[in-house]
Amino acid sequence: MDLSKVSTAALVEELKSREAVETYTAEPYQPYSITVGEATLSDSGPVVILRIMD
Repeated sequence: MDLSKVSTAALVEELKSREAVETYTAEPYQPYSITVGEATLSDSGPVVILRIMD
């Protein structure tokens, strides 16, 4: 299946509907931080973060 023509928005909406996916949303200008091991990413929204456990 070729997904290269599917929009990112459509892919995200499909993934958000899956059982093994958690969705986190930071609104515009809302700060967020993600830490994995020793690496940390800090920024501000808008952003949608998908945690995919598959």
